[in-house]
Amino acid sequence: MKVSCLNNISKIGLKHFTSQYQVVDDNNDSDLILVRSAKMHDYEINDNLLAVARAGAGVNNIPLDKMAKSGVVVFNTPGANSNAVKELVVAGMLMSSRDLIGGSQWVRDNKSDKDILKSIEKAKKAYGGNEILGKSLLVIGLGAIGGKVANVGVSLGMKVYGYDPYLSENARRMLDNKVELIEDLNKVYPEADFISLHLPLLDSTMYFIDEKVFDLCKPGVVILNYARDLLVKNEDLKIAIEKGIVKKYVTDFPNHYVANLDNVIYFPHLGASTAESEENCATMAVHQLMNYVDKGEIVNSVNYPNIKLERLEDKERLTILAKNDPSSARVIDGVMNKLSDAIKSKASKVRGDYAYYVFDLDKHMPNDLLDELYKTEGIYKIRTIK
Repeated sequence: MKVSCLNNISKIGLKHFTSQYQVVDDNNDSDLILVRSAKMHDYEINDNLLAVARAGAGVNNIPLDKMAKSGVVVFNTPGANSNAVKELVVAGMLMSSRDLIGGSQWVRDNKSDKDILKSIEKAKKAYGGNEILGKSLLVIGLGAIGGKVANVGVSLGMKVYGYDPYLSENARRMLDNKVELIEDLNKVYPEADFISLHLPLLDSTMYFIDEKVFDLCKPGVVILNYARDLLVKNEDLKIAIEKGIVKKYVTDFPNHYVANLDNVIYFPHLGASTAESEENCATMAVHQLMNYVDKGEIVNSVNYPNIKLERLEDKERLTILAKNDPSSARVIDGVMNKLSDAIKSKASKVRGDYAYYVFDLDKHMPNDLLDELYKTEGIYKIRTIK
C-alpha cells in the first residue's frame, strides 16, 4: 500500500505504519495521502486513491465533494493539536494584558546602554498592564480547543462563559463545572474582557464578529482569533480599534489588511506548530488510514459518514461508497439480497449526499455481482477486505 506525503509529516508519526505500507515520493500513484497545508483543489485523483488524511483540523485546502465523488474518504485529526493551540491562546491573553512585546523591544533598542538596569526603572512605566485574574472570558465554540481554553480560563481564576449551540454531550462532560454555558451572546458581550473564537469558517460564521457585536462590547475588550481570519470583519475591526472598543486583536491568521493595523498581536499560524502537536496529528492520521484500509472503519471523516467496525471475523468484508439516493440504494439492496444467506452482518450510514455500506460475508463476493455494482451510476468505490 503506497503512501505519499504532500507536506513534511512527523517521522515519529509515520513510524506507526505497519510493514505493508510504504511511504513513496511519487504523489501521483499513491493509495493514501497525508497532507497538512498543501492545496489539493487541482490535484488529479488517480483511480487507486482510497483516502486522504489531513494532519490537522481544517480542510479548506481539500476539495471534499470532488474527493467523495471519486470514492476517496477524507479524514482530519480533531483534537490532536488542541493543547498546542490552547497554550498559544493563553500566551495571547498574557501578551495582550501585559505589554511584553513593547517592553522586550525597549530592551533591544537600548541594549548598548551601559546603565540599562537604571534606565529600566524609569522606562518600565510605559509597559505596565493588567492581570487576567478575575477577568471575564467568553469562549465561542467549545469543541476540542475551545473546551480546553474554557477550562484553563477557570484554572487561571477567570470568570468563564461558554457558547456553543452544537455542544456534544462528550464535550459537555469535559467542561469544568465552573464554565457558565450561555444561550444569548448579546447578553454576555458587554461583560467580556476577552472573547476567544473557536469556530469553523462557514457561510453562517463568516464575519461572526462585526460592527453589531463591537457595539455591544465593553471598551477595552481583547479579541482572540485562533480559528480563521474571516470570522472577524476587517473594516469593522479597524473602526473598533480606533474607537478604543478593542484594546488588542490577537490572531494566528494575519491577512494583509489586519497585519497593517495598530494594536494587533499576530502570529504566523503557529497554533499547531509544536513537535508534540505535529506528532499527535500524524499518529492519529496514520491510524485512521490503516483502520480504513485494513477493516473499512471510518472515524473522523469530513466527507463520508463515520462508522465504527470490529475486526473482520468472516470470509470477506464488502464496503461501498455511494451517492445517498434511492436509486443507488435500491440497486445495492437488490444485489445483496441475492447473497442474503451469506451476509452475516451489515451496516450503513448516510451523511448529506453520501452513503457508506458494509457487508460481512461468509464467502467471497461473486464477480458477476461485483460487476453489477460497478456498472451502477452513483456507486463511487467498492472494496473487498479479506
